[in-house]
Amino acid sequence: MHRRHEHLNVPVEIVRTVVAISETGSLSKAGERLGLSQPAVSAQMKRIQNLLGGDIFRKTPHGTAPTPLGKMVLNQARRMLDANDQMLRLGGTAEGPQPLRVGISTLFVKEFLQHETAESLAGIVMYTEHSLGIAKGLIDGYIDIGCILENSGAGTEVFDLIVHEREEPFAWVRSKDFVLSPGAPIPLVTWPGDDMMIRALTKNGSSYKIVFNSPDYHATMTALETGIGLAALPGRSIPSPLVQAKEYYLPSLPPVKTLLCARRELDNPQAEKLLRRLTESLFKSARTDAA
Repeated sequence: MHRRHEHLNVPVEIVRTVVAISETGSLSKAGERLGLSQPAVSAQMKRIQNLLGGDIFRKTPHGTAPTPLGKMVLNQARRMLDANDQMLRLGGTAEGPQPLRVGISTLFVKEFLQHETAESLAGIVMYTEHSLGIAKGLIDGYIDIGCILENSGAGTEVFDLIVHEREEPFAWVRSKDFVLSPGAPIPLVTWPGDDMMIRALTKNGSSYKIVFNSPDYHATMTALETGIGLAALPGRSIPSPLVQAKEYYLPSLPPVKTLLCARRELDNPQAEKLLRRLTESLFKSARTDAA
């Protein structure tokens, strides 16, 4: 007698809870958002972690943060919820209008939000990540509008989505206390897919080593502040604890294009207004220079 093959499935309600925990920063707040008790949320987390074979979240002094496995799970979870909601819309049963999904590079999110309010961001879900991740979201269709740095790892598909671009001057940055020992390779603090510094140093014949690599902006800034290495940042967004490095052994860095991208099927007033605001806040100097 043949036994029926049983497929393993992750229920959508658990997927929704995973995303809610990530967005609220705690199990209890996620429960409040979804109308669930904390024991129910904990039971859901135990179930999905047993299915996946690892922890999705870890406790930090500032709340709950995703583990490396959790970051990958969240990426897929958002796609699953998006597909679920879009399927429901085919029959007109989805609740409310679909939010506008916007991805902004961690390097520019602070500059953009300085010009925004809670009212202007109503109906918008924002994702902040390194440019490579946002580009993938644009291509895969779970991000509608994205502001990213051009990256060779993103592929050519993203070029079809560009609505505006500007050249971004980059500079070497370091902590005030950074010191390079004579003859030592230049220590680099990098992001995934970031090869600008490596290309510049290789062309210059300089030796280097990567001492820190992370997609997390705050972790990267903290690493720089400790003085363990150098990084390349847009010249206009060097945070105050860091300074521009002008040491003689550092080659000049080429400018990188900042790209404003949007999915072609977008056709609503909210998307048009947001594209205008993004252009005004992040690309205004490019228009002024061109004039």
